[in-house]
Amino acid sequence: MNILILGSGGREHALAWAVMQNPKCDKLIVAPGNAGIAQIADCASLDIEQGGAVVTFAEENAIDFVIIGPEAPLAAGVADRLREAGILVFGPSEAAARLEASKSFTKEICDAAKAPTAAYGHFTDADDAKDYVRQQGAPIVVKADGLAAGKGVIVAMDEATALEAIDDMFGGSFGGAGAEVVIEEFMEGEEASLFVLVDGEEVLSIGTAQDHKRVGEGDTGLNTGGMGAYSPAPVLSAEIEARAMEEIIKPTMAEMAKRGAPYQGVLYAGLMIKDGQPRLVEYNVRFGDPECQVLMMRLGAQALDLMHAAAEGRLGEAQVNWGDDHAITVVMAAKGYPGSYQKGTEIQGLEALPEDSSNMVFHAGTKAEGGKILANGGRVLNVTARGETLAEAHERAYAMVERIDWADGFFRRDIGWRALK
Repeated sequence: MNILILGSGGREHALAWAVMQNPKCDKLIVAPGNAGIAQIADCASLDIEQGGAVVTFAEENAIDFVIIGPEAPLAAGVADRLREAGILVFGPSEAAARLEASKSFTKEICDAAKAPTAAYGHFTDADDAKDYVRQQGAPIVVKADGLAAGKGVIVAMDEATALEAIDDMFGGSFGGAGAEVVIEEFMEGEEASLFVLVDGEEVLSIGTAQDHKRVGEGDTGLNTGGMGAYSPAPVLSAEIEARAMEEIIKPTMAEMAKRGAPYQGVLYAGLMIKDGQPRLVEYNVRFGDPECQVLMMRLGAQALDLMHAAAEGRLGEAQVNWGDDHAITVVMAAKGYPGSYQKGTEIQGLEALPEDSSNMVFHAGTKAEGGKILANGGRVLNVTARGETLAEAHERAYAMVERIDWADGFFRRDIGWRALK
């Protein structure tokens, strides 16, 4: 097959790495890609949110299968345009992608499906939102309703922080994403992620992971797009996973189909777990980033077979072959992230690091210039390793981190701490 992956981050580098291991892949193009992806696949300049442009590119390059990485093209209906053109695609329709593009829509679906989640209010007026916060008290969670690149969530431990977040969101700090807000009950427990493939009818769990959203060690500081992850997540036991599938995932998928928007692609369920009860925090309609990196490290070549089966409606005959292994990824970010940071700083030492089925550095925000690898984003590298135990994977990943020479980068030293303790 000739395969096109849309996206330019660490998630897409990990997807490309796994896809390239499968003999079914004859040619791989990633648009737009990054400096790391360019080392293993062809990269192409393409506006991936323009469905017409993606269709034309796919037709001109005899693409058999398109894998959509980020959420923005899905919310823009790119998967719909590809399906209309008869091109096989992995990713939900624009209508189904509302499960991530609108938090209030997700809440509405959960209500209809009776899926356990946090109590909430949905607001289009700042004063009404503030009144709700004063009535409910803190801690409380304030979310921009739309897409905000994983950053539009403020966990407010006091009322003042919540009121300030409302002002910020309605004031435009998250662009159009904050024109409406959802304010939720603060849920206690431990958060983990469940990843499920869906083909419109069948669902298949393909793994669990735990992300580290806060910028600082001990899960302190500002929320980020994710500073590291590991898989599997021990808190998501087989029993709790089965409960989440029956009480949350399957009822949601049934409700979407009932509304004429059957879901096809990967569904990422962020779950809060307390006393063995999972409750939904949020849905994402694509692989998490950096959770994708640890999932791909563990799945390897079979990832392509599984995504292909989901796209063709064959999930009923698919199965995941898991090794008894663990994977961890450590994000190296530009100093200042998630605030302002400098681009263009040089990263050295990458060429000396191992690249195999147990050790990989996935590029998230890099560019190649003048024979050098330069930082070109906030989250820049995903240093990823696999081992028989999480401790072994942890040791391998951090050994690679220490060999990377990048004075302008930083990382958390405690990725995986909950499971390791």
